[in-house]
Amino acid sequence: MGAGHDHGHSHGGPPPSGTAAQAYRNRLRIALGITLSVMVVEIVGGIAADSLALIADAAHMATDAVGLAMALLAIHFANRPPTGNRTFGYARAEILAALANCLLLLGVGGYVLYEAVQRFLEPAETRGGLAIAFAVIGLVANVISLTLLMRGQKESLNVRGAYLEVLADALGSVTVIVSAGIILATGWQYADPIASILIGLMIVPRTVKLLRETLDVLLESAPKGVDMADVRAHILALPGVEDVHDLHAWTITSGMPVLSAHVVVEPDVLDTVGHEKMLHDLQGCLGSHFDVEHCTFQLEPAGHAEHEAKLCL
Repeated sequence: MGAGHDHGHSHGGPPPSGTAAQAYRNRLRIALGITLSVMVVEIVGGIAADSLALIADAAHMATDAVGLAMALLAIHFANRPPTGNRTFGYARAEILAALANCLLLLGVGGYVLYEAVQRFLEPAETRGGLAIAFAVIGLVANVISLTLLMRGQKESLNVRGAYLEVLADALGSVTVIVSAGIILATGWQYADPIASILIGLMIVPRTVKLLRETLDVLLESAPKGVDMADVRAHILALPGVEDVHDLHAWTITSGMPVLSAHVVVEPDVLDTVGHEKMLHDLQGCLGSHFDVEHCTFQLEPAGHAEHEAKLCL
């Protein structure tokens, strides 16, 4: 590439430490083990107590287990090294896992709502005492898993999908305990399907939020917290910069934002010393102000854009 035309400055592939979710792999494994154990316990308890709310919570536990397993599998693939055909490796696997988790959560929410309506039409005799005992076991297990995933969900959409699965379960366990308590105190059996409806409704809002964030990544929207107008202003403020065009920023996976730009510079910047200094200034500016370290810049003289392909945006 010519010194005055195309020159890149970037860090290729995933960071050396792996994706943001990599650090939480062992915690996800522990959470998966806890989830599978409690799922079995709640299925047994739901059948013994004839509690739809408890069985619904166990069904949600099953999707949690699938979601956690997908998250772990995605981390495995996302941290494989880049290849000639996949220059960013399989980093997007984590985002696809988050999307699959969203679909699972929405499916479970719909199923629970459907079953709750059926219980209103054909009420069942729920044994409140047994339901409370098994729900408490589930709640304790969920709190442990939430503690393990609390920090990671702030850094990775993949881990957040798993975290929301477990959080919905914890809320479900609380709802089961309350409904079973009402049944014990008053004998009002409709508390169980009402609790099931609440479990279903609690799943949806958080899932929709995660789905929106996941789709933003897949549609290559600007990274969360990065104002593109502000980025442009910072680049234009650097000494020697005349203009900037073809400015793009997107996210490969959580913790891996990427930016590229064509920067029009003054003629004296295009010598070897000025060229290297400008790249260093651009990298430092974006890395310090916007936490975007994976950048590619093309430095070019005024008028060069007129010779580029018309399809450049």
